[in-house]
Amino acid sequence: MLRTKKEFSLILLLPNMVTIAAICAGMTAIRFGIQGDFHMAVKLILAACVLDGIDGRLARILGSNSRMGAELDSLADFLNFGVAPPLVIYLWALQDWARAGWIFVLIFAICCVIRLARFNVSSKSEITEDKAFFTGVPAPAGAMLAMLPIYISFALPEMSELPAILICGYLGFIGFLLISRIPTWSFKTVKIAQERVKFVLVAFVGLGAALLTYEWTTLIVICMLYFVIILWSIKKKAATQKKNVNT
Repeated sequence: MLRTKKEFSLILLLPNMVTIAAICAGMTAIRFGIQGDFHMAVKLILAACVLDGIDGRLARILGSNSRMGAELDSLADFLNFGVAPPLVIYLWALQDWARAGWIFVLIFAICCVIRLARFNVSSKSEITEDKAFFTGVPAPAGAMLAMLPIYISFALPEMSELPAILICGYLGFIGFLLISRIPTWSFKTVKIAQERVKFVLVAFVGLGAALLTYEWTTLIVICMLYFVIILWSIKKKAATQKKNVNT
């Protein structure tokens, strides 16, 4: 009896193609970091962040979720957000402080893999969690925040180099945020009133123009705003829990 070959529509493979493109971006970022082209390395890591936000949504829209895709996405996240950013930072500023600097690179990478493992377990758990908040800082946001010293250096080239010990301490701090239990607001749950959609679209265009015109300064502002959102999330979560206890 002949076995029927299982065929897939090419469009159903699109989410996995996007994930693989993100992996290629992360790997190439490391290559450019080794070559000393840190501008391109950072841009490729940021491109991987964008692609990471696209692949899962594409899979849900196309109905092509699969166990292989989920595992591939998790492995891509570790490479793009747990390996490439700290390694590029190490090549950029920590080679003169090689031994101690490498310890903090390892700390960040381990924090990231723990964060991803915890997320994978919680996503498969039957326990209902507040979807309005993440537990800890998500890996893509952690990667973006970790590179803040590089953004500052690119935006202010006349400024003296940041001390290696400060960069290491900051890298460790972001690693702690990844594995912490602090609530972080999830943009996925945001809903926009129909009459405000036009303002959101205009704001999106403005953000895109700012990134193209003043890319490094805009990234610094985005990081600062994200830290503010973390503080707001902690306050908001605490207020919600207090309200639930009282009721």
